[in-house]
Amino acid sequence: MALIAPTVVVLSAVIVYPLLSAIYLSLFALDTPTLQGGWVGLANYRTLLGGGEFWSALLTTAIWTVGTLTLQILLGLAMALLLHQNILFRSLARSLVLFPYFLSTVVAVLVWRWLFNDLYGLVNQLLLAAGIIAAPVNWLGSMPNAMLGIIVVGAWKFFPFVVIAILARLQTIPEALYEAAKMDGAGPISRFFDVTLPQLREVLTIVILLRAVWDFKEFDLIYLLTGGGPVNGTRTLPLIVYNQAFGLNQMGMAAAWAVAMMLVMLVFMLAYLRRAGRVS
Repeated sequence: MALIAPTVVVLSAVIVYPLLSAIYLSLFALDTPTLQGGWVGLANYRTLLGGGEFWSALLTTAIWTVGTLTLQILLGLAMALLLHQNILFRSLARSLVLFPYFLSTVVAVLVWRWLFNDLYGLVNQLLLAAGIIAAPVNWLGSMPNAMLGIIVVGAWKFFPFVVIAILARLQTIPEALYEAAKMDGAGPISRFFDVTLPQLREVLTIVILLRAVWDFKEFDLIYLLTGGGPVNGTRTLPLIVYNQAFGLNQMGMAAAWAVAMMLVMLVFMLAYLRRAGRVS
């Protein structure tokens, strides 16, 4: 018991205490600067669930999460398969592919805001030169372009994590499995679906769960790119929690939003793990 005591203390300090504190604060109407206020019970939750703002933000968060997660998995899987081959400068390519993940979010946003600029951005210039568009597109100032923009930037920023995880698993797959498949007449596509993909199932399950949770609670990238605009078109749940706490100075309501957000993530995690367990 004494051996696990430090672990219990640390987990309680970083997980249990903040969670219980958020639940406790959500039962009060508190002013952010002073944390002064009165008991309101479940009134914050009734206000939250009774209006359309929560459900609209939840839908926006789901669209962002599913969209960027899908791109991350597809890009990460394709890049990992490529880097697993004996290509020229493979070591250099493996190092460069990690660059977006370790790049500061602020720097990445500045670069992409320049690329997406409707007046002088490189994206519009290339599309105009190729004849794909007839006039500059306001990528971050109109919908659905803004949602598409943050999904693309999110996928670019975070897909290296997927590459790392999948590439590590690819390197442990026995070569004998591929040799046996070749002897049975399986081509590259058949070997991918019959050998590679089943071997990647467990790591993909973990990667999808982790990235889904991290994307669901992503704040800084979206806040710096669009600020939740245009017209709240990209305002996700984390942005509302921040606005409630520091924009409207309603810490109690912000805590209620945070608790609701955590419950949504918990339900998703349990449902996903249960389904993943059945599939495996």
